Amino acid sequence: MQIILKKNVDKLGYKDDVVTVKPGYGRNFLIPQGYAVIATESNLKAHNEMLKQRSHKENKVKEEAEALASKLENLTVKIGAKVGENDKIFGSVNTIQLSEALSKEGIEIDRKSIKIKEEPIKEVGTYEAEANLHKDVKQAFKFEVE
Repeated sequence: MQIILKKNVDKLGYKDDVVTVKPGYGRNFLIPQGYAVIATESNLKAHNEMLKQRSHKENKVKEEAEALASKLENLTVKIGAKVGENDKIFGSVNTIQLSEALSKEGIEIDRKSIKIKEEPIKEVGTYEAEANLHKDVKQAFKFEVE
């Protein structure tokens, strides 16, 4: 079953992609939740016309994402945490804390766009995360838990 995605779906595709999924997944989850529409001939024509009109806007958004990625490249974010014995953290560091620390640095990234490579983080040290800024732009950055 072919569908047109209306929103980004993790491990499936990005907004406006035409993807093939199993019929049950499409009919019972993606379409009722508003994540997709069926790729009929008329929907595909309307979709292609909309993509033509939106293409110049996409280039501008991609350039902004690349500029943000260049800022993140050499940045090391510091996150404070309460520490017990043996440098163990009470709780763990998550994407919400990373997003808030980045906003203090002047970089606004949604927490859902950040993936921590070594989860869960329960010790003091330097770690790496990846920010998904655009469907073609992903940037890794370092953060330090102190």
